[in-house]
Amino acid sequence: MNIYTRLHEIVLETLSKIAASGSIPTDLSLGRVTVESPRDPSHGDMSTNAAMVLSKAAGMKPRDLATLIQEGLLSDPLIESADIAGPGFINIRLAPSAWREILSEILATGSSYGESKRGAGEKINVEYVSANPTGPLHIGHARGTVFGDVLASLLEKVGFDVAREYYVNDAGSQVDVLARSAHLRYREAQGEDIGAIPSGLYPGDYMIPVGKALVDEFGDKWLKAPEEEWLPVIRRFTVDAMMKLIRKDLGALGVHQKVFVSEQSLVDSGKVETAHATLADRGLIYQGVLEPPKGKTPDDWEAREQELFRATDFGDDVDRPLRKSDGSWTYFASDIAYHLDKYDRGFKTQIDVWGADHGGYVKRMKAATNAVTNGAAELDVKICQIVKLLDKGEPVKMSKRSGTFVTLSDLVDAVGKDVVRFIMLTRSNDAPLDFDLTKVTDQSRENPVFYVQYAHARCHSAMRLVGDTFSDIETDRASLSNADLSVLEDSAEFALLKVLAAWPRTVEAAALAHEPHRIAYYLQELAAEFHGLWTKGKEQPTLRFIIDNDETQTRARMALVRAVQIVLESGLNILGVEPVEELR
Repeated sequence: MNIYTRLHEIVLETLSKIAASGSIPTDLSLGRVTVESPRDPSHGDMSTNAAMVLSKAAGMKPRDLATLIQEGLLSDPLIESADIAGPGFINIRLAPSAWREILSEILATGSSYGESKRGAGEKINVEYVSANPTGPLHIGHARGTVFGDVLASLLEKVGFDVAREYYVNDAGSQVDVLARSAHLRYREAQGEDIGAIPSGLYPGDYMIPVGKALVDEFGDKWLKAPEEEWLPVIRRFTVDAMMKLIRKDLGALGVHQKVFVSEQSLVDSGKVETAHATLADRGLIYQGVLEPPKGKTPDDWEAREQELFRATDFGDDVDRPLRKSDGSWTYFASDIAYHLDKYDRGFKTQIDVWGADHGGYVKRMKAATNAVTNGAAELDVKICQIVKLLDKGEPVKMSKRSGTFVTLSDLVDAVGKDVVRFIMLTRSNDAPLDFDLTKVTDQSRENPVFYVQYAHARCHSAMRLVGDTFSDIETDRASLSNADLSVLEDSAEFALLKVLAAWPRTVEAAALAHEPHRIAYYLQELAAEFHGLWTKGKEQPTLRFIIDNDETQTRARMALVRAVQIVLESGLNILGVEPVEELR
């Protein structure tokens, strides 16, 4: 049960009864009525603005309407008190039985607690990573990779039908550069002394195995052949090799995307032409001359007539070219076709996860998606800001393969996938992130990964130890569902129950806002509340989870511990982090 949703329903039911009595109009718009947590917890468990937002339409003073609502709310057994505050807000306290019911629900539903059908099976496309297939993934890709993967899991949790997608940019000039770099390593693998890697080619050692693989596949067939013959073959071979490398890196991070869409396939299948024709038919393409770039004008810039998309009609700052000077498609034209292709595959809701260097591309892509789907598709672009790799506060370089950047596999090897995944969500995606190798592996409260996993391990520790005192207490969900929860009465226990009660609302809100970092924040809050109760038990023996000679109280506390473990595990599973049972 989402307790906030239930309280919102109770408020609306109360308003319906008041309207039926004739005290207020029956046609009031209730869309602005909310139930939220008050800023100050001492004011109550929840607060509603119903009287404030409805008083004018109801023709009543806010406090007078609040009094009617208050009387109706107090008739519900879930509500212990309802107090009018200020000009007409109503602060609500729930009955202790309401919180205990949530504990019973967690034990009954297990990992399903927090799931919802809010998505109603709607198809959503989450496209993330999508790094150019020109080398291994680096630390800059890690954040968007984790963000997109966790967001997909979160959306699935609330009932959406999610496609996890990777867009392979294999049609541009950078792929020709990649092929030439591979051919150079191919010559090297044949015994040629290639000397220093020429400027403009990819110098990383990751290209050496590609050169050897080309020899295994083709022998010396392409050694003396002209470039126009070997380029398309080696380009395809090398892109495939790079994608294998990328898939391996993703797998090490626990990411397994099922859909890979090739830019080259869109071009070859005529889908760029289709998108172009769609825009042209709607009068959204014209021949024009763009203004020079703001600021310092590049030396190679020239005013020339070109084919432009009317991006400014859809909120962009300037209109955008669709063809290069040689008549070939711009990257933007291919991207338009790609988003139309997503829409044609049934995805009206599309989420793109991009790196910080793509911020200036957002407006034009949103404009294009709106235009090419005639407003039927909605694109949400999430920009992931840069990650600084540090060690004890100092910048770190640790690349073994690239020579110029820190690879994702280096990072995973250094700290493990669980640490990488959790830490990447300890800040909102639009805020820069410091990744300190020392801090993220430190076993202290300052390390959020350790702090949350320690809470989960402590739950299992308590459930293992209880058998030493009470041999007949079973800690599985079914057995603990019979515990007498009425003996849970301490304010610290209720504080923990209230955090557990917030889980369904947190999941749903994070999914709908496309903000998976909220899950990491919540888990830290739950861990802190649990660790706090554990510490209080050391100071006050009556608050210990296992109390000698009091089996009833111990069983109820084990039910609470099991509920915490269930929610921690559920949250860690969304993050793709292993919920460990012991820490060593």
